[in-house]
Amino acid sequence: MRVGIIGCGLIGKKRAEAAQGHEITRVADIRMERAEELAALTGARPAREWEKVVEAEDVDCVVVAVSHDKLAEITLNCVNAGKHVLVEKPAARSLEELRPVIEAIEKKGVVLKVGFNHRFHPALLKAKEIFDSGGIGHLMFVRGRYGHGGRPGYEKEWRANPAVSGGGELIDQGVHLIDLARWFLGDFSHVDGFVSTYFWDMLVDDNSFLALRTPAGEMAWLHASWTEWKNLFSFEIYGRQGKLEINGLGGSYGVERLSHYRMSPAMGPPHAVTWEYPFPDNSWRLEFEEFVNAINKRRTPCGNIFDAASALEIVGRIYRKNYDYHA
Repeated sequence: MRVGIIGCGLIGKKRAEAAQGHEITRVADIRMERAEELAALTGARPAREWEKVVEAEDVDCVVVAVSHDKLAEITLNCVNAGKHVLVEKPAARSLEELRPVIEAIEKKGVVLKVGFNHRFHPALLKAKEIFDSGGIGHLMFVRGRYGHGGRPGYEKEWRANPAVSGGGELIDQGVHLIDLARWFLGDFSHVDGFVSTYFWDMLVDDNSFLALRTPAGEMAWLHASWTEWKNLFSFEIYGRQGKLEINGLGGSYGVERLSHYRMSPAMGPPHAVTWEYPFPDNSWRLEFEEFVNAINKRRTPCGNIFDAASALEIVGRIYRKNYDYHA
C-alpha cells in the first residue's frame, strides 16, 4: 500500500511506524517542521497543506491523525477522492458531523477504519477469544476505568477547548471504554451518565461516569478520568461462570495483564490463570494490518465507522444532558 499521513505528531509517528513494510509517500502537518521530520524518517514528500496528500496520485490510503475539529472534514475529502482511510478516534466531534462521512463511504465504496487500537492489545484479543468461546458463561456486566493525570498546562491545550475537541475526557479516553464495552456487550438501549470538571480550569469535563444497559439487561459501568494521578487502565468482564480482568496497557499504565477466573461448581476460591505481556505495544501494527486486510478483501474492518457512530451517539446523549454547548 502507498500510504499518506496527515498529522505528524505523536500518533502520526506511531501510525507511520506501524505501517512498516508499506511505502509512506506523503506526509502533511500544519507545523512544517513536524512534516519534514517524519519525511526524513520515512522518505515521504512533506507538505503543510493536507490537501496535497488527499490529491496525490501516489497515495492509496490515508492516516488522519489531527485534532478532533478536522477529523471529519479531512476524512470526507479523502473518501470523496477515493482513498481508503484510517482515522483516529473519535472520528468527529459529534455524530451529526460524522453523518456525511458515512453517506460518502456508501457511495464511494472505500474502506474506512477508526483508530480503536485498544481492541488489538494482546490481553483484550485473548479476552475476546475466551469470551467468544464461552469461557466465562453468560455475560452479566462489565466494569471499566481508564485515566491519566494530564500535565502542567493541560488546561491550555486544544483538548480543553470544546470548539476544537468537542468535549473533554468522555470524548477522549471515554470513547475507548465505550467501544470496548460495545465490543463485548453489543448495543446499548439505555444510556445514562454524568460528567464534571473537578480539577482542571477548563470548559470541558475532566471526569465522566457512565451507566449503559443492553436490551437484555447487561450493564457497563465506566469511568474515564483526567485526574487519575497514577495512570490506570482496568477492564473487567463478568460472566455467570467466570471473570476476565485486564489491567495495564504497558508503559506508564503498567505491564499489560489478563487474568481468567473460573468459578468451580462448589464456588469458593476460583481457578485463576494470568497472562502477562511485557513486550512493547504492538496494537498499532496489528490494527494497521487489519486495515490493510480489510482493503484487500473489500470487507468492513474491526473497529469501523459504525462503531464510531455508536460511540459518538452515546457521547452526544451524555453531553446534551450535562452541557449547553452540545445542544
